[in-house]
Amino acid sequence: MKVTVVGAGAVGASCAEYIAIKDFAAEVVLVDIKEGFAEGKAMDLMQCASLNGFDTKITGATNNYAATAGSDVAVITSGIPRKPGMTREELIGINAGIVKTVSSSILEHSPNAIIIVVSNPMDTMTYLVHKSTNIPKNRIIGMGGALDSARFKYRLSEALGCPASDVDGMVIGGHSDTGMVPLIEKATRNSVNVSEFLDAARMDEIVQATKVGGATLTGLLGTSAWYAPGAAVSEIVKAIALDSQKMIPCSALLDGEYNLSGLCIGVPCIIGKNGIERIVEVSLSDAEKAHMQSSAEGVSKTNALLN
Repeated sequence: MKVTVVGAGAVGASCAEYIAIKDFAAEVVLVDIKEGFAEGKAMDLMQCASLNGFDTKITGATNNYAATAGSDVAVITSGIPRKPGMTREELIGINAGIVKTVSSSILEHSPNAIIIVVSNPMDTMTYLVHKSTNIPKNRIIGMGGALDSARFKYRLSEALGCPASDVDGMVIGGHSDTGMVPLIEKATRNSVNVSEFLDAARMDEIVQATKVGGATLTGLLGTSAWYAPGAAVSEIVKAIALDSQKMIPCSALLDGEYNLSGLCIGVPCIIGKNGIERIVEVSLSDAEKAHMQSSAEGVSKTNALLN
C-alpha cells in the first residue's frame, strides 16, 4: 500500500510516523509547500526505521504531487491549526481553499485514492471534498470521530482508574466543542456499563471534558494536538490496508441515516478496503437523538459558510 500525507507539520508527521511504525504500508509520501520541509521530516523518520523496526519507506516532496502517483490512500492535514481561543469553524476561510486544491491535486495523480480529511473544520472540509470531486462517497472519510472516541476512552479510563484497554465507548456527531455526542449511556468497562461504577455527575463531567478535549490541549500547547490525531489516522488507514472491517466512528456523507441527509457528520462506520463499507445505525435514546440533531444543525450552519 502507498499512502500520501499532505502537510508535513506536526499532525502530518505524526500520521506518517504511526503508519510506518505499524508496518502495514509499503510507502508513505509526505508533501508540503515549504521547500525541503517534507524531505527533512521524511529523512528524520527514516532514521528511526532501524530503531523502531519498520520497513515502510518514507519519502518527502515539496509541492510535487507527481511523487504521490498511485497512492491507495491520501490524508489531508494541510491548513492552519487552531490557536488558543479559536474555534475550528474560524479556520474555514483559509482551509477551504487549501483542501479543495489539495484534493484535486491528489486525484489528478491517484484517481482511485481513498481520501481521509483531517483539516478543520473537519466535517465541513469532508463535505467540501464531496462537493468538489466526483468520487464515490465511500472513498471520502473524515477522521474526527476516531480521535474524539479515543479522547472519550481516555477520560473514561481516568475516571474509572483502569487501563484504557478496559473501556469501550464512542463519540458521534460533529467534530466541534459543542457538536460532539459522547454515547456515555453505552460506554462500558469489560462489557459492564460504566453507570455501574460512576454516578451521573461524574459521567456528565466525562462528557463535558471529552467535548472540549481539543480546546483543552490547544490551551496547554498553544496549537492543535498532534500525537492522538496521527494515531487516529493510522488506525483508519490500517483498517483500509488490512480490510479489517473495523467499526470506527468517522465523518461520512449521510443519505437518510439517523434521519439526516446532505451533510458529513460523525457516525459509526465499517472501514475496509473500499473505505466506508457501510454506516451502522445504532439505537439512540431520546436525549442522544436530540443532541445529534442539534449537532447536525451546527454542522449545516458551518457548511453554509462555504458559499
